[in-house]
Amino acid sequence: MEIVILTGMSGAGKSLAANYLEDMGYFCIDNLPPKILPDLIKSYTRSAYSHSNESVSRMAFVIDVRSSKLFDDIIPAVDQLKKSKVQYRIVYLDATDEILISRYKQSRRNHPLAQNRGIVKALSLEREVLAPVKEIADDVIDTSTLTQIELRDMLYAMLSISDRDERMTVLIQSFGFKYGLPVDCDCVLDVRFIPNPFYISHLKSLSGLDDGVKDYVLSHAETMAYMSRQIDLFNYIIPYYVREGKVRLTIGVGCTGGRHRSVVMTEYLAEKLNENNLRVVVDHRDLNKDISKSRS
Repeated sequence: MEIVILTGMSGAGKSLAANYLEDMGYFCIDNLPPKILPDLIKSYTRSAYSHSNESVSRMAFVIDVRSSKLFDDIIPAVDQLKKSKVQYRIVYLDATDEILISRYKQSRRNHPLAQNRGIVKALSLEREVLAPVKEIADDVIDTSTLTQIELRDMLYAMLSISDRDERMTVLIQSFGFKYGLPVDCDCVLDVRFIPNPFYISHLKSLSGLDDGVKDYVLSHAETMAYMSRQIDLFNYIIPYYVREGKVRLTIGVGCTGGRHRSVVMTEYLAEKLNENNLRVVVDHRDLNKDISKSRS
């Protein structure tokens, strides 16, 4: 199990960083009392091994001075993780006092330690409380001059465990126009210009997942020319979507019934985008809706 402990100065960007970690597939728990951290990790680790539950293979815990006196337990909790040989990584976010004061003025929120003191004294006290944690942190990120996108990219570079670009998920969904457009598509490809296998007797009852239909659809020159242009377009624009912070791109590929041509082209496009180390998910929305008609 991959464990990240996210801590640091209030206003340095921990909430934003936690959102990015969730986008990367981490199960995040915010404002956790440090004392329960070892037992909580132990519990989730047992659950993951006993149920092969991938959803808890990556966990992130946001721990900071909001837990008040309970924060004093963080060093003993980390020591206990060491003794248990739990692999963890402490990421500490920091910023200059000037930047933090400016951010608090803009957000109009109270600093957690400023109830009975001014913001300057609260920041000084917070730095004092956090000093032992900062000393043992694996990564210290100064967010003073970072944009949100730069912080996101830094976290992905630090914590990505694969060669895939995990900053955005590409969902490619086949569908049939007769059943309506998917409501959440960013881009729609209409492949109804390709000759329809539905009218070939020995292919009619098959689907785009069968080799016969796949070979037929891909045998046409116009199919390959069209897909070549689409792949070039997506390879060009996807990095710019990522740059702008888009975390999900949904591409709809439609034919008449959503069972033959669109399925083939969805699989083909996914394969090509996968080759460029993108995180791709495939869904065939209407694959089974025309089965009875296909077999009639």
